[in-house]
Parts: sequence; C-alpha cells; structure tokens
Amino acid sequence: MDQPTPHPAPSGSEAQPVVCARCGTEAPDGAPPTWTCSVENGTRQYFCVDCARANLRAIEGRLDSSWW
Repeated sequence: MDQPTPHPAPSGSEAQPVVCARCGTEAPDGAPPTWTCSVENGTRQYFCVDCARANLRAIEGRLDSSWW
C-alpha cells in the first residue's frame, strides 16, 4: 500500500483536543472511544456520539458528511 502507517494518538497530557466536524463539540483529552472517525478526501474527521447517531444510516452507506 502507498499509505503511511498511522501512528497511535499521544496519551496523557500530550493529547490534542478533538472537535466534532459536524457540531463543534470539543473533547479535550482526545476522541473518546464512542466517537466515530471518518476519512474523507484524505482528511480524518471525528463525529461526536450525538451526530453519529443522528446520521448512522448515511455513515453506514459511506456517504460523505457534506451530503448529510
């Protein structure tokens, strides 16, 4: 494969805040395990639990978030 190997997220105080790409909710300690991660056009996007649940069918259908 031509894609680089992903590196694990930093732990502890080095973790960057993650922001929901849909509603802007912020998770200061990195993405919680309940959040959804999507790669669209080569960019990683995270979606909070509420946004992911509201758009579950579109996510499972692999539709870009700009569509939903």
